[in-house]
Amino acid sequence: MALLPLPVSAETPEELFEIHCAACHNTGGIGNPGLAPPLNRPVFWQALGDTAPEYLAGVVISGMAGKLDIQGQMYIGLIMPPVASTTDEELVEIGTWVLQTLGETEAVMTQELLEAARETRPTHADLRAMRPAVD
Repeated sequence: MALLPLPVSAETPEELFEIHCAACHNTGGIGNPGLAPPLNRPVFWQALGDTAPEYLAGVVISGMAGKLDIQGQMYIGLIMPPVASTTDEELVEIGTWVLQTLGETEAVMTQELLEAARETRPTHADLRAMRPAVD
């Protein structure tokens, strides 16, 4: 009797986003007013410049809370928890998809950035301080 290999996950980065992030950030990262901000804001990601991957790594590792005013919508009081339901490989795929597809950048999420964020554990205040004033 031959053993068949387990199926390999064939999810695309967009499908991984749908599985792990869209419950709050909505399909395609369009956001949910008052709950979770839109991630499909190229001006924001481009304004972060070279720090965009570091910022995103910090958010997925440390979470995010505090007052955010984004495109005239206030997000306050709700806490985005650290993303814990994924593997690092999935976080790299999702992060790169957010940066490149939603952010229209050439930025890439890496395992090294995730590890650095775990070591430094940026605070929510640190992450908010990184945000450009373009929202």
